[in-house]
Order: sequence, then structure tokens, then C-alpha cells
Amino acid sequence: MKYYCIGIKGSGMSTLAQILYDLGNEVIGYDDAKEEKYTEAGLKKRNIPIYYDGSAPLEKDTIVTYSKAVPNDHKELQRVRDLGLEIQGYNDLLGHLTTLFETTSVCGTHGKTTTSLLLSHILGNSIGCNYFVGDGSGFADKKNRLFVIESCEYQKTFLAYHPTNVILTNIELEHTECYNGIEDIIATFNTFVNKAHGLVVMCGDDLNVRQIKTDLKTIYYGFNENNDYIIKNLELTSQGSQFDVYQKDTFFGHFDTSLYGRHMVLNSVAALILANYYGVSKEIIHTSLETFEGAKRRFKEEKINGEILIDDYAHHPTEIRVTLEAARQKYPNREIVAIFLPNTYSRTKELESDFVTALDKADISYVMDIDSDREKASDFVGVSSDNIIAKLKNGHKISIEEVDTLLKHKNAVFCFMSCTHIYLIEEAFKNRLQELN
Repeated sequence: MKYYCIGIKGSGMSTLAQILYDLGNEVIGYDDAKEEKYTEAGLKKRNIPIYYDGSAPLEKDTIVTYSKAVPNDHKELQRVRDLGLEIQGYNDLLGHLTTLFETTSVCGTHGKTTTSLLLSHILGNSIGCNYFVGDGSGFADKKNRLFVIESCEYQKTFLAYHPTNVILTNIELEHTECYNGIEDIIATFNTFVNKAHGLVVMCGDDLNVRQIKTDLKTIYYGFNENNDYIIKNLELTSQGSQFDVYQKDTFFGHFDTSLYGRHMVLNSVAALILANYYGVSKEIIHTSLETFEGAKRRFKEEKINGEILIDDYAHHPTEIRVTLEAARQKYPNREIVAIFLPNTYSRTKELESDFVTALDKADISYVMDIDSDREKASDFVGVSSDNIIAKLKNGHKISIEEVDTLLKHKNAVFCFMSCTHIYLIEEAFKNRLQELN
């Protein structure tokens, strides 16, 4: 088959293109963005061509798919329609892929990416698996029977998937522009979980998760004693995290990871439960946890002139909180500086007080103007990052033109957090640090 992926540099579309290629298909792509993105590594490795000007050679049997970020009236979409080519929805195509393998869908408001990558890392070190992860990481081999897929709830798109097993990490209010409150979100997750026909693994510490109703075989995990797999004897140090896992009252095993924070321990236990379900030995699980390096844009560190820079995808208050806590865990004797770029007016409005509480975990916070490519400021009069800054204990406004403000912080940890263009001010800061070297 021949596929043309429009918006191929998007994290999800990049991953889909890689999997389609690995399964023996011809793949080419289009993108508006000519600048290099972190999602391109897998595309370059496979020599998948990317076009920017509508000159991609398209034969009549080419199947077209496109990113949700591509507007319906985009000129390249118009071109393929005029050519009469078959267009398949991105999520419909992913849904079809889930039927080809024994699929484990990893869903939840937070932790999907890390848990998906960690599970695929453990299975890849043992019995083999294909995987689709929303950080631009994907791999497939026709010989593998297992498939791990990060399953996002945005616009309820994961309802197009057909999982064998489900991991559910947590449920919180999120994507307020397309859900009618937390009850709507819980109901949607409930529908998705019951699409499975194998094992369901859920974080039992989460009260919203406990509202999920299913007759499927279910394993709960967490720190609380009412779970099936219980985390005990947790040690969070500057070197990582150590913990024991019990199956009720029976000791299951001791594990070490270089990841930071309680949330990463929860993600690790979710992955090890599924791996154990497939018969992977505790020894391989332990080694895999120790060697796992984490996901792209999840607590990624760089050291420049003695300063620590952390890049993280955190854009929800809970994600910001755990990122800052992890930074504090690893660097207890350094100043923690948060630089946050809010995304979408609706999220900023609905979760304003939670953003304040989360950012106050830092010693000082710098907040940029709201960035949103799918909402208009005129529809949210009075919603501004200034509202967050005014309530912070030590909060300040910042723009890319004011990046030199950050230079006054010495021996600090700079946490750049956002799901959007935070890399622009981060790169500007890196350049200033290097110039001063």
C-alpha cells in the first residue's frame, strides 16, 4: 500500500508514518513546518520523504491520512480531494492497526507516554512488541503479536481503537474545550475500558478511576492498601526511586528506576503488571526499569555553564506539580525556576487556581502569554496568564524578548514546561548561556 501523511511532523502522525513504513508500505509526507522538529528522528531513520510545497508525487492508489491539527480547508487536503484519492481518518487508520495485533491501550489524563514507552521497553527486551507512542516514537514488525498504543482521550478519538487490554493511569478534568465536565470524561473512559476483552489495569488510588464499571478481569495498583498490587517502602533520592511491590500481603519484588517522582513509580508499576501478565520474568522487568531512559520531552535535562535546564511537556497543573517535585527530588539544594507557557484559554480558565498551586512548588515562576491555535482570545474575555501571575507567591510575566531576566538565577534548575512553543524561549536562553561562556 502507498500512504501520504499530511502533517507528518506532528508527534502522532510521525509515529503512524513510521509504523506504516515498518509494516512494508510506501510512505511519504507533507508538512507546513520546514524547521526541524524532534519528531523527525524516526522519519529520517527510515528515509521517509517530506514535501513542503504540494509537489509530492501521488498515484491514484495512494491512501491519504492527515493530522487533526490540519484544517479541513488546507490547500494540500484540497489537492488530494481534487485528485480523487482515498482519504482515511487518522484515528480510523490507527483503529484498524489495533485489530491486527494483540493490543494494549494505555490511557489516562497523565502518564500515557511514559507508561507506553516503558511497557514497550520491557516487552521489547523479552518477547517483542510493536508500539505507538505520542512522542514521535513508533516501531512495528509483522512477526510481533503484541502492540502497545498510547491512547489519547482528546475529542474522544481513542474510541476508534479496539484494545485487547487497557491500562488506565488516572482521570482528571482536562480538554475542557471538548468535554462537558469531569462526569463526561469519566463516562468516556468507562466506554473505552469496556471496549477491551482481556485485562484491565487501573490505578486504584484515583477516585475517578474507581468509578469505572466493568466486568472484565481488573487489577488495581497504587499506594493504598485496597489495591491488588501495592507499592511500599518507597525511597525518592537524588539518584532515582526505589520501591517494593506487594500482591496484597505477598511480596512481589523490589525495583529501582532512574525516574523521579511518585507518579513515575505508579507508571512503572502499571507497566510491570502488564509485563508480568505476559510472563516476563521479574529479573527482566527489574533490568528494564533500571535501563529505561524516559520519553522525549519528559523531564529531559541539559547542563549549560553549570545551570540545569529541564524540558517537559507538562501543560496540566498535575503535570506541572509532579515535574517541579521531581526537580526538587533530584536537585534539593538548587533554586527551582519554573517557566510556563499556558496552552488554550479554556484550560487556563477552568484550572486557574490549580495552576497557581502547582507553580508555587517552584521557588519562582515565570509565565508567558497564553498560546492557543484552536481557540480565539475574543471568545474568552478576561482570561489571561496575568490572572495566574497575580495569585502566585513569586510569579512574573516573561516573553522571549525578556529572556535575559533568567540570567540572574545562578546554580538553578530551569523547568521549561508546555505542550506548545516553549522551545523558542528555551533555545533563546540556551544561546544566551553559551554566549556568556
